[in-house]
Amino acid sequence: MSHDGLSENLKSEIQNILLEINIKTLVNLKSKDCEIKDIDALVHKVYQFTLDNKLSMSKSLREKVFRFMKDLHESIENVYAIHSHRTPISLKAYCEIFIYIFPFIYAPTIIFNIGSNNPQWVTYFIVLLTEYILISLYNIQNQLEYPFDDIGLDDIKLDNFKIER
Repeated sequence: MSHDGLSENLKSEIQNILLEINIKTLVNLKSKDCEIKDIDALVHKVYQFTLDNKLSMSKSLREKVFRFMKDLHESIENVYAIHSHRTPISLKAYCEIFIYIFPFIYAPTIIFNIGSNNPQWVTYFIVLLTEYILISLYNIQNQLEYPFDDIGLDDIKLDNFKIER
């Protein structure tokens, strides 16, 4: 956009395309189901813009743009891979089943280890505390799986990555 050979209209056009890529990528990352084909089409607009304005741009500038767009495309692919690859559903189901069944298995073991002479509330307290920890870990796993949804303090703040902040 800072190249002297481009007219103000062309600079404005490429700026709008880049802004559209930025906005569309961030909006798609915030949703749970996103399509990367829309972003690919926008990235292709930059490539097409470069080819259409071949005479206004030097060969070295075009090569820099292509290299930058290659890096941008790889980065978008990596972010979408993080976004789309989750914990397998069977593993999550196993964890959830284990959380529900665990007290029935764990309580007799606690009673055996501390003895039946001790108060019952000790057994209940140990089992409930362990269950609370397991449920908390399960919830943390769920929160970590969606780092772009702006729910929780540990999420990636996508608004910080806008071109126009």
